[in-house]
Amino acid sequence: MKHFRNLMTGIATTTLLATGVIAEDLTIVHGSVGRDQEVLRGQLDRFEAETGHTVTIVSMPESTTDQFGQYRLWLSAQSSDIDVYRLDVIWAPQLASHFVDLTPHVADIVDDFVPAAIESQTVDGKLVALPMFLGAPALYYRTDLLEKYDQEVPTTWQELTEAAQVVMDGERAEGNTDMWGFVFQGAAYEGLTCNAQEWINSSGGGRIVELDGSININNPKAAAAIDLAASWVGGIAPEGVLNYKEEDARGVFQSGNAVFMRNWNYAYALAAGEDSPVRDSFAVTTLPSGGEGMSSSATLGGWNLGVSRYSENQEAAIELARFLTNYENQKERAIVTSRPPTLNAVYEDAEVAEQQEFIPLWKPVVDNALPRPSAATLRKYNEVSAAFWTAVHNTMSGDGDAATNLSRLENELKRLRGPRW
Repeated sequence: MKHFRNLMTGIATTTLLATGVIAEDLTIVHGSVGRDQEVLRGQLDRFEAETGHTVTIVSMPESTTDQFGQYRLWLSAQSSDIDVYRLDVIWAPQLASHFVDLTPHVADIVDDFVPAAIESQTVDGKLVALPMFLGAPALYYRTDLLEKYDQEVPTTWQELTEAAQVVMDGERAEGNTDMWGFVFQGAAYEGLTCNAQEWINSSGGGRIVELDGSININNPKAAAAIDLAASWVGGIAPEGVLNYKEEDARGVFQSGNAVFMRNWNYAYALAAGEDSPVRDSFAVTTLPSGGEGMSSSATLGGWNLGVSRYSENQEAAIELARFLTNYENQKERAIVTSRPPTLNAVYEDAEVAEQQEFIPLWKPVVDNALPRPSAATLRKYNEVSAAFWTAVHNTMSGDGDAATNLSRLENELKRLRGPRW
C-alpha cells in the first residue's frame, strides 16, 4: 500500500518539518460499525494538524472473524504496510508476538486506565495494545410497546420470550406484519459466540472453556439455554436472524420493527439520533438471566490499538496510539458513539453524563463483564470459538438438538486442547 504509492510517486514516506521533527506517513487498519469511522477520521485530522504526520485508514469488513483472518495474513508476512492495528479485546494472546511491547512507552498513563482493560491486553507481562474503548452489551427495549401491552421489563430469558410474543402478536394483529419480538446476532461468527456464552453463563451452564482450561460445556443447563434460543428462530425472531450481525439487528430495531434487541453500546447513540424512528421510545437495561438465583452475563468487548513490530515508523505509531486514547478523544467517542471509555476519569465527566447518561451507568457492567476464554485457550481461541458458534448455530438452524451438538463440541474441544492449551 504505502510502498506501492511511494514507488508510483517517487515521494519518500518521511518529510523533515521546519521544527526538525520527521513527519511520517502512517497507516491504521480499522474495522467499524456506526459512526466509528467518522469520529476516527476527525481525530486523525487533528493528529495530523498537531504533528505533521499523515494517517491513512484501511477499512475492514464488519465481521470480526473476517478482520482477524486478514490481520493474520499481513502479520504472518511481516508486512510493514500497516503501522497501527485496531484489535479486538480477545486477540492479544494470539497475536502478541507481532506487536511492540507498549509497557515502557505508556508508563506515565497506564494507571489512568480501567484495570480490566489493561489486564486484557497484557500477555506474559507485555502490553500488546493500548485500550481504545470498552464494550458490554445491553438489552434494548421499546418503552412505548411494553407500556401499551402492560408488560414489565424482563429480567429472565423466559420473561423476555413471553413478553416479546405478547407484543409481537398484538402489533401484528393491528397490521404491522413486520414486527418481531427479539433480534440479536445469530450469524455463524464471533458475535454468536458472545450472545451464546451470555445465554449459557447466565443460566448456570458455565463457560465455553473454564478459566483453568477445563471443558465442562456439555451440561444440561447449557443445553437448555441453547434450546430456548433455538425456539426463538421463526418464533419471536425472524428466520433471517441466523444471518444477523450487529448492524442487521440494529437496522430492524431502529426502524421500529422489534420489541427487544441485544446489541453493543455503539447502537445507543444511533438509536437515540435525531433521525431515528425510535429516538424517544426505547431504553436499555442489563441482559436477562436464566432465572431466580442466577445473574446476568454480559460479554466483555472492546477495541485496542497495537503497534506492529514490522512498522518502519514505530515512534510515530506509538504517538498515534497514545493520542487516540487520550482523555479528549475518549470523551468525544463516548458522547458521539456511546462507546464506553477505557480511562476511569471519563466516566466521571459531567458533560459525558449529561449527553450520554448510558455511559456512567454502564461502568459496573463493564467492570464485571464476562471475558471470552482467549486467555485460557491462547492461540487456539479462534478454533475454539468457531467450534462453539458452529454447535450453537447448528442447533438454532434445526440441525440437531443442543445436547447432541454440545456432546460433539466437547469432543472437538478436547481434540483442540490435546495435552494442554
